[in-house]
Amino acid sequence: MGDTTGGASLPSTGTDAKKRRVTYFYEPTIGDYYYGQGHPMKPHRIRMAHNLIVHYSLHRRMEINRPFPAGPADIRRFHSDDYVKFLASVSPESLADPAHNRHLKRFNVGEDCPVFDGLFGFCQASAGGSIGAAVKLNRGDADIALNWAGGLHHAKKSEASGFCYVNDIVLGILELLKVHRRVLYVDIDVHHGDGVEEAFYTTDRVMTVSFHKFGDFFPGTGHIKDTGAGQGKNYALNIPLNDGMDDESFRGLFRPIIQKVMEVYQPDAVVLQCGADSLSGDRLGCFNLSVKGHADCLRFLRSFNVPLMVLGGGGYTIRNVARCWCYETAVAVGVEPDNKLPYNEYYEYFGPDYTLHIEPSNMENLNAPKDMERIRNILLEQLSKLPNAPSVPFQTTPSTTEVPEEAEEDMDRRPKRRIWNGEDYGSDHDEDEKLRPRSLNIDGNAVAKDEMRDYTDEMEDKKEEHPQS
Repeated sequence: MGDTTGGASLPSTGTDAKKRRVTYFYEPTIGDYYYGQGHPMKPHRIRMAHNLIVHYSLHRRMEINRPFPAGPADIRRFHSDDYVKFLASVSPESLADPAHNRHLKRFNVGEDCPVFDGLFGFCQASAGGSIGAAVKLNRGDADIALNWAGGLHHAKKSEASGFCYVNDIVLGILELLKVHRRVLYVDIDVHHGDGVEEAFYTTDRVMTVSFHKFGDFFPGTGHIKDTGAGQGKNYALNIPLNDGMDDESFRGLFRPIIQKVMEVYQPDAVVLQCGADSLSGDRLGCFNLSVKGHADCLRFLRSFNVPLMVLGGGGYTIRNVARCWCYETAVAVGVEPDNKLPYNEYYEYFGPDYTLHIEPSNMENLNAPKDMERIRNILLEQLSKLPNAPSVPFQTTPSTTEVPEEAEEDMDRRPKRRIWNGEDYGSDHDEDEKLRPRSLNIDGNAVAKDEMRDYTDEMEDKKEEHPQS
C-alpha cells in the first residue's frame, strides 16, 4: 500500500504536498483515567493511538508537547462558576454526601457522565491540550496542532452531556478568537456537535459545520433547518445523514460544501473534530467509513494551508480509533505509513490482520443519491446567502494566554510547577496526585493498572461481534 519511505501522502502537485509544521499534545497519564466497567468511553484509546504514532516514528516529525492542565479560571471562560466548582470537588467518595447528590441531577452527572477517580484532572488535560494547541497556532509556531484527547463536543456551559464534561473545543476556539477574526469549526463525529454549535449560535465570528447521523439518535439535534440566530444566522450548517454512510457518499458532500465554506467565509483558522465513531464497525456508531475515507476530510482541509487544530472526539471500538488517529497524524505530517502495523505494546488488539486500515462492511447505505443531492443543494443555497468574508469587528479580548517558553516537554518527567494564566496550581497538583497513576514514557512501555480491565472489555466486544470464535 502506497509509499512506505516517508513520501508525501498526496501527489506532489498543488499546495497540499507542502510540508507543515505540526505540533502534538499528549498527556502520558491520559490512558489511566477510567469511566468505569462497561462504559463505552475509554481514554485508553488515546494511549493506544499514541503508541502506534511512536512505533511508526511519526513523533519524530512533530513537536511533542505535554499539555499544561487548564486551570479553573481557564475553564470558566466558557463554563459557569458553580459547574466548574462542582467538577473540581466531586469524587466517587463524595457521592455519599447528600449535598452532592442534588448537584448530580442539576449538572447531568450520573450514568452517561459518571463520576470517576481524577475526573477533573482528565478534564484539565483535555482542555489544556486544546487551549495549548490554540496558543501555538496564535503565535504562528505551528501550521497544524493535534490534541487527540480533545474534541469533547457535547459539554454545555453548566451541564455534562454525552460522556463530555468540559468543552475543550469551545475553550480552544475562544483562545483562537483572540488573534483570528473568523474561525471555522467542522465536526465529522457520528453525533451532532451540539455543544459547540450552541456556544456560537448567535455570532458570525465562528461558523459551525456538523456532519452527523440525524433522527432517533443522540443528541437529537442538528436539523438542516437549524442555521443560527441573530448575528449568527446562516453561520451554522447541519448535514443530517442516515445509517450506512460510505466513503464515496461522504466525500461527495464534504468536499463541495467545505470548498464553498472556505471560499465564502474565508476563515483565519479551522478546527476539525475527528470523532472516530463515524468509522465502520463502531460500537455506538452506524456509519460505514474507512480510515482513509475519514482521513480524507483532514487531507482536504489541510490542502487550504490555513492554521488547523485537529481534535479527537467519539470512537468506541478502540482498536479502530487508534488506527484512525494514527493515520490522521500521518496525514497531518504528510507521510503515508505502511499498512502492516509495526509491533507495539497493544499488538494483540489488532488481530487477526494486524493492519492499519480496515475494510468497510457490506451494510446498506441508506443515504440515497437523490437525498444527498437535495441536502447539498439546500446547504449551498444557504451559503450563497452569506456576505463574502464578513468583516467581523474584533471585540475586546483578554491578553493572549502565556505558556512557558520551552519548545518541547520531556514526557518522562513531571514539571515541578504548572502556571496557567498567572495562577499557580501548586507543585505537581498534590491533591490530584493520588488519583493519577505514574506517567508513561514516550514509548508507552509502562502499563497502567486499569489497562487489563479495558482489554477485557475489548475482548468481550470481540466475542459479541464474533460469537462463534
